[in-house]
Amino acid sequence: MSPRSTRRASLQLARFVPFRLNRLAVAVSQHLSAIYRGRFQLDIPEWRVMATVGQDPRCTAQHIAASTRMHKTRVSRAIAHLLKRGLIERVSRAADRREMQLRLSSSGRRMYAQLVPLALLRERALLACMSARELRGFITGLARLEGFLGVAGPAAARASASHAESLP
Repeated sequence: MSPRSTRRASLQLARFVPFRLNRLAVAVSQHLSAIYRGRFQLDIPEWRVMATVGQDPRCTAQHIAASTRMHKTRVSRAIAHLLKRGLIERVSRAADRREMQLRLSSSGRRMYAQLVPLALLRERALLACMSARELRGFITGLARLEGFLGVAGPAAARASASHAESLP
């Protein structure tokens, strides 16, 4: 046995990809929250609910929890706060009246219409630190990791691929 193989493996957090991804995700969320925290008084879970409901007006709390990977308690609290503020509404499904769908209220749609361009602008500013080639590789790598971990369905993988192709 070589001296190298008998040494214990050491974990160096600065090089450990799962740690770096988590740290990066937190930093990106905080970077993005600057646009919706002060101006719209939304916290991160509320923003995620608004963004999800804004994309799919027939979604449920279960769908939000699954797609955002937030704990159902955080989703429930965010929904309750957004309902109280009048930004979203609950609507019973025709097929199953016990299951409630969520949709943006008229004031929620107005807020969402203001938020989306700001979020996209913030995304562009964030990603501007990479060259076009680096950015396409980054988007492609994200899609691969999401696919490997099963956190993105086929539609999300296709959207990510077309997003990568549309970048400069």
